[in-house]
Amino acid sequence: MLSVLVPGDLQLGYSDLPVDLSQVGFYVPKYMGLRDSFELIAQMPNLEVVQLLTVGFDAALEYLPDHVILCNAVGVHDASTAELAVGLVLASLRGIDDFARAMPQGDWIHDRRTSLVDQSVVIIGAGGVGQAIANRLAPFEADVTLVARSQRPGVVSVSELPKLLPEADVVILAVPLDVHTSGLVDDSFLSCMRDGALLVNVARGGVVDTQALVRHAQQGRIRAALDVTDPEPLPPEHPLWRIPGVLITPHVGGNTSAFLPRARALVEKQIGRWRSGDPLAHVVQR
Repeated sequence: MLSVLVPGDLQLGYSDLPVDLSQVGFYVPKYMGLRDSFELIAQMPNLEVVQLLTVGFDAALEYLPDHVILCNAVGVHDASTAELAVGLVLASLRGIDDFARAMPQGDWIHDRRTSLVDQSVVIIGAGGVGQAIANRLAPFEADVTLVARSQRPGVVSVSELPKLLPEADVVILAVPLDVHTSGLVDDSFLSCMRDGALLVNVARGGVVDTQALVRHAQQGRIRAALDVTDPEPLPPEHPLWRIPGVLITPHVGGNTSAFLPRARALVEKQIGRWRSGDPLAHVVQR
């Protein structure tokens, strides 16, 4: 029988690193897997399934043989990532990052800031994370529009963005990185956003053209709150670190106390399906 290889911190009772990788049939790379976590796949000739602990799957694709089924962690990070997205919006609009930077000097920078109430918020990505963000924004009395590749009830088509962007106060990115979204937020996209609008990225850094964002942010046209960047990690000398109006967190959207219990539950169910021959959930169509 083929074996299971999962990270030890999931505490599922499986070996963290079996002696014979050739017998691994179900593999769970480490969360936020380093390159060597994916490079192990080359030593698993009988591998059948790779179950990621992230929703994003772009980092794994180049390491997967065609016959291997890839599953992502839909539902594991929705709540935590949505929390951070809302936190980034509030911190940026209300100037919490500015106030925190003023604390060591004891500066009392009383000022009138922007409320989330009555703001127009466009969420690009209507999957689990996008829906979770929309649900959490509802009590803030913001005007929320969900955008996806195709129109459906409660969701407008991405083709409507040229009309939506000039009126949006906040634009939140919650899409996977793929051929449709890579570089989506380019100079043209940012030019459509109104002066002073806030861009929030909890998706993937590659969804945004970093150089275009730097230009617009340095001009003071666009503010940004970024949990993901391109490149990542962002080098210490990168200009994004020091542009006024830019708030950066180090890709921590899903890495909270909520992660492990949800990850364990997902992996246990997926292993059970694999063992019994039942269809797997959250299969990525490559």
